[in-house]
Amino acid sequence: MTENTQYMSAVIPDAASESDKRAARDHRHDAWFRRTMLGAALLVLLLLASIAGSTLWGGALAFKTFGFEFLTSTEWDVVNGKFGALVPIYGTLVTSFLALLIAVPVSFGIAIFLTEVAPPWLRMPIASAVELLAGIPSIIYGMWGLFVFGPFMAENMAPWINDNLGALPLIGPIFQGPPLGIGMLTAGIVLAIMIIPFITSVMTEVFRSVPIALKESAYALGGTTWEVVWDIVLPYTRSAVVGGVFLGLGRALGETMAVTFVLGNAHQFSASLMMPSSSIASVIANEFSEAYTDLHRSALIALGFLLFVVTFIVLAIARLMLSRLSRKEGL
Repeated sequence: MTENTQYMSAVIPDAASESDKRAARDHRHDAWFRRTMLGAALLVLLLLASIAGSTLWGGALAFKTFGFEFLTSTEWDVVNGKFGALVPIYGTLVTSFLALLIAVPVSFGIAIFLTEVAPPWLRMPIASAVELLAGIPSIIYGMWGLFVFGPFMAENMAPWINDNLGALPLIGPIFQGPPLGIGMLTAGIVLAIMIIPFITSVMTEVFRSVPIALKESAYALGGTTWEVVWDIVLPYTRSAVVGGVFLGLGRALGETMAVTFVLGNAHQFSASLMMPSSSIASVIANEFSEAYTDLHRSALIALGFLLFVVTFIVLAIARLMLSRLSRKEGL
């Protein structure tokens, strides 16, 4: 056996052994990484289940005392210990969907302007203003709504709405009411202003992700800006746009302080958007510190559980819509 052969026979086993050690080490690291990521995912599920379970446990007394009537009753009498969740649920849903109805078109317009229309020198100031609006605390929006927008609503907008929209057939009654300046419509508008930055940010980012070649091809074929947006940009990004819209809706459903200032916090059921009402979050914020009976406290915690359920249902619907859109895009 030559010296070169002896050298190779000595080196090859060492190299193979080192490669096996490195492969085993990489395998251990991958296993640790997978376990860590699995633990993080399971932690989210555990927190979700813990929150739902704790609020359900805390509201068990109210559910046991009132049964299904807790969901259908409009009565909220702290003195006599009678509680119903229909008015807070109704106020939460109405103000949130009003906010969505106002915020989505405005956010869409801002996002399209920033990505397709605005000159470069104007994009940065508007984008910065949107980010600043997103960073304002909700209590500031509530104070602004109560002391600035509320009086403006009572003196200017409410009389016009009563005289014009209130006279319309069928839908007129929902716009009739005293010019108080606070109520479901005011809360919906304030909520819309709050969620516009969030929806706008999502829409702007997803619109920017559209390949430039697609848009340039559409323009080369003679398409207008609106045609490019409607036929190219929206179909390409509709799943993400729907997700951003429902993200804003989730933000509106759980808002507390801003709604507490401008909603009126009245436990009364009214079809008029001009009338005061209450939301789940505002009732909890207003009364939890003063709940001196176990039943009252349990009713408030039960409201928290119902808010959790409502939000979960809304987000589940959003996920279902996104999955259907994804399947259609796959076809």
